[in-house]
Amino acid sequence: MEIVGDGFVARGLATLASRHPRVTLLAAGVSSTQAAGKAEFDREAELVTEVLRRCRRQGMVVVFLSTASQAMYGTTGTPAAEHWPVAPESPYGRHKHALERCVMDSSVPWLVLRLSHLVGEGQRAHQLLPNLIHQIRSGTVRLRQGAHRDLIDIADLRYALDHLLEKEITGEVVNVASGTPHRVEYIVRGIEDRLGTSARRLVIPGPPARTVVSTEKLCSLVPQIHSRITRDRYAEHLLDRYVPCY
Repeated sequence: MEIVGDGFVARGLATLASRHPRVTLLAAGVSSTQAAGKAEFDREAELVTEVLRRCRRQGMVVVFLSTASQAMYGTTGTPAAEHWPVAPESPYGRHKHALERCVMDSSVPWLVLRLSHLVGEGQRAHQLLPNLIHQIRSGTVRLRQGAHRDLIDIADLRYALDHLLEKEITGEVVNVASGTPHRVEYIVRGIEDRLGTSARRLVIPGPPARTVVSTEKLCSLVPQIHSRITRDRYAEHLLDRYVPCY
């Protein structure tokens, strides 16, 4: 598999590089849901267009990584399924949705994975886990009132992607998430427990933000993933595993 990119996700999926030789994975581009810069978005759009053009010539399958966050689905009362019509309100969500359409409308065989909040070793400082750890260590952590995050292990993304490609699944949009969002306050307390410290809360007022996504399609396509993402204390297991990395 050709992996385009050199960031956290690209490194986390690098062990698949020797497998799936007819696949190109787009693991580069805007990685923050807070991004709003036109220049960043334009660079990713140009990269996607270039990769699609090349893969069309070479007969490759393209895997595009999108988002299953609030930026795509908004706040949900019932688990959001991939076939739902979406109308993203944030610049990041609109950008990712537009690139999804670009990939789907190409003549290249494609697979779109909508990812919740990945955690793992070697994340960049702006990403959720290292960012919260840094804030807690500084003594003050900023929390948006009502905010929730669905955590998913980079290892489980790797597992899901490997099995989807083994089955030659294309032409599908698939949520890759645990399906269980947690309050950010809950995640912060878990980090504090593992660091043996506590931080002052700076709460930013805002409406409830809780996005629940459906994992039904993921589990139907990769049945083995169900026991991994629904294991007892899944989020706590991720904190046990990755907080010491930062």
